Amino acid sequence: MTPADLKRAQDLMIATQIDLRRPDEVRDHGRGPLENLGARYEQLPVIPEGGSQALNESAGAEISGRRYLGYLDFEDSPLGRIFEILTDVERLPVLVHCTSGKDRTGVVTALTLSILGVDRGVIEEDYALTNRDVPRNVDFVEQGPGLPEGITRAEMEKLVGVPEEAIGDFLDGLDRKHGGAIPFLRSIGVDDDAQAAIREGLLD
Repeated sequence: MTPADLKRAQDLMIATQIDLRRPDEVRDHGRGPLENLGARYEQLPVIPEGGSQALNESAGAEISGRRYLGYLDFEDSPLGRIFEILTDVERLPVLVHCTSGKDRTGVVTALTLSILGVDRGVIEEDYALTNRDVPRNVDFVEQGPGLPEGITRAEMEKLVGVPEEAIGDFLDGLDRKHGGAIPFLRSIGVDDDAQAAIREGLLD
């Protein structure tokens, strides 16, 4: 985050910070510049420790809709808790993030937008906006810790960006496996009353 980014986050008066990272990621990197926001902190790892290796074995290491669907095979209580928080207007505004803010965050955002009745095409366009920040993110890595050994700038750009079709493939998979995003959310306890409360809080 740039100083301007952090100032913007402070101005939004975030009430809740939802951290989707694994416990080992938080141990290794800390809470970062958001720690002093004054927000209530909730660590809700969508992928458990050891989960990334399991995903590599089942869906491959590349970012894909198939890999995103694999997130849903883990314990669903973190996802359920995220949407429980969103039903409580006193916990809003909420800031949701992972490490890069594109994969785990992208899945949670797509599910949230589905609850809000956002058109699928807009959900896909919103996800693709991730790639707008690729040059800035690579510049940050180059000028800070430096590119990892053996990684070219072009390879790093691929790592910090997203394949634009991934979220559509994820939503297609939800349709096939669960009948869509809304039936999936109901299956993990995000019932119609909870969804109505989320719409009321976020669309007010």
